[in-house]
Amino acid sequence: MRRDVLLLVARQFWTSVFKSKAIYLLLGLTLILLFYAAFSGVSYHEQNHHRIEHQQQARESWEANPDKHPHRMAHFGTFAFRLKHPLSIFDFGVESFTGNAVFLEAHKQNVVNFSEASYSTSLIRFGELSMGMILQLILPLIVFFLGYAAIVADRENGTLKILLTQGATWKEVLYGRALGLFGLSCLFYLPFVFATVALLLMESYTADVWIRLLVILASYLLYLFIVSLLTIIISVGSKTSKNALVKLLGIWLLLVVVIPRTSQAVGSFLYPTPTKLEFRGAIEEEVIQFGDSHNANDPYYNFIRDSVLEVHGVQSINELPFNYPGFQMYVGEKISTEIYVRHHKELLDQYRRQNQLTKWLALVNPYLGVKGLSMALCGTDLETYASFQHQAEAYRYELAQAMNELQIKHIRANVTSSEGKVNVVDREEWKSFPDFTYEYPTVESTLGSELLALISILLWSVVALGMMNYWARNASAL
Repeated sequence: MRRDVLLLVARQFWTSVFKSKAIYLLLGLTLILLFYAAFSGVSYHEQNHHRIEHQQQARESWEANPDKHPHRMAHFGTFAFRLKHPLSIFDFGVESFTGNAVFLEAHKQNVVNFSEASYSTSLIRFGELSMGMILQLILPLIVFFLGYAAIVADRENGTLKILLTQGATWKEVLYGRALGLFGLSCLFYLPFVFATVALLLMESYTADVWIRLLVILASYLLYLFIVSLLTIIISVGSKTSKNALVKLLGIWLLLVVVIPRTSQAVGSFLYPTPTKLEFRGAIEEEVIQFGDSHNANDPYYNFIRDSVLEVHGVQSINELPFNYPGFQMYVGEKISTEIYVRHHKELLDQYRRQNQLTKWLALVNPYLGVKGLSMALCGTDLETYASFQHQAEAYRYELAQAMNELQIKHIRANVTSSEGKVNVVDREEWKSFPDFTYEYPTVESTLGSELLALISILLWSVVALGMMNYWARNASAL
């Protein structure tokens, strides 16, 4: 292909597009949507200030406790708040539905509460307007509108014959128009890039955030490249402009509505999940089988008590060199946590099975690929939420066991109650226990979990180029 011919065809396409006032209207509307989405993203992200403040208040409340029995502190508990990822300004993902705070206490695993969706109208189910959503859903429609007649209109008015008879090849015409259309899509895309970078530059972030952003921007650029090529392919393969536009609208509905909704429905049908009540009930039922760690005469723990007495060669727990009720609580916490972690893992695995169909369908649907990759890199997907739950539960368990260890070590052996002001531990003991901090998954692990999405985008780029070459050999000017 000759470079000068490619650029000439692309420039001619740009000239024809900018002759219409529609392009200016579309640019204006896109900028309005961008400003609204950017403002929503900033407002969305500013909730971090409130969460940081609440986390600090929870910590101050924890440290303000006077000297008391460690088990009382274990039940006093604290909160864990999930901060939004810096890139959540770009793609909100499932953040509005997953909750952001959980109360951490001994012997009980509470659910994450306070999702934005629970305090919003049902309109939120249609999706919030984020920059990512505009690029995924609306910009492809604009590209389709700008390029649906790129080839077929020239065939209808005879211009295509003139181009070919003057020495241009089919390959140069197709790729020249595709280059022009891709350039137009970049014209709409660049403001989103500048807006995101500008918002991130307002604060100082780690290299991980900028690497994530670089991958996101590259993936969306490839997505627009695929959409541009697909538009030209449909245009050259259609008999009329009207026919090309109908085909492209049908493809858009299939890719962004029909396939995603159907895959979610099929996934939920094949791998149903229990209700919250059923989930909690199954855990409680299994925990009961292992007895009550608060009951000194529980049959299950009587066996443990007798074994401990035998090992230490004493007849009563009062003769032990440590506080046995604290040890019993330690064992009970370990048992109940293992049961909860197993049930919770099974639940998350079921959700992952539901989503697996959607992930595999990304191989035939680039929209699903870029959407999944965008949410994952922006820290707004299911896996990021699951990592928060895992870290919060690990912190809860460490806190509860730390309090049990204080009871074992510092409370006298003959004390079986946490009542009163005598059997207490100095407040400095729990003030020294670190506060909860959430660590996001690394960019390497995130990309590893979205390998199918990455393959989808790269595969579709190759497929689209292959289809372009096919039509360059088989297209007709008539």
